[in-house]
Amino acid sequence: MGYIFALRTTANREDQVLDFVYSHAQKKNLKVLSLIRPHDLRGYIFIEAESRNDAEQAFKGVPYARGLLPKPLEYKEIEHMLEQVKTAVNIQKNDIVEIIAGPFKREKAKITRIDIAKEEVIVELLEAAVPIPITVSIDSVKVIRREGEAEPEDDSKE
Repeated sequence: MGYIFALRTTANREDQVLDFVYSHAQKKNLKVLSLIRPHDLRGYIFIEAESRNDAEQAFKGVPYARGLLPKPLEYKEIEHMLEQVKTAVNIQKNDIVEIIAGPFKREKAKITRIDIAKEEVIVELLEAAVPIPITVSIDSVKVIRREGEAEPEDDSKE
């Protein structure tokens, strides 16, 4: 693991600086391990590099780059700004799901399409008289049955 440096930028130019720093690091074959652009922090990007010199060379001559803060940061200082990336989504087309959030909460639906990039699924409610496609977040559904599986047994006695 390298050192994490905070690079000051002109506010609202973070994405441009990040792109320039990335291409400089590639062209100059610098030991830049990662670039981080926190969405809730304006005027800064973070450069993880093996040395301060690599980080400085990566932004040298980059427009809107203002300079590195004097000391490297500890990972724990920026950890709260990082999002956990979801690696695997265990949802398939035709799965029967229960909607667990939003206006259709507790409704059962069938998955008709999955958009991993947007983290959304298109579902059709099972109890609806006419099938209407509804787009919901992947986080708002819970798979209760795969296509071809039997209906789960209801253990509750009345």
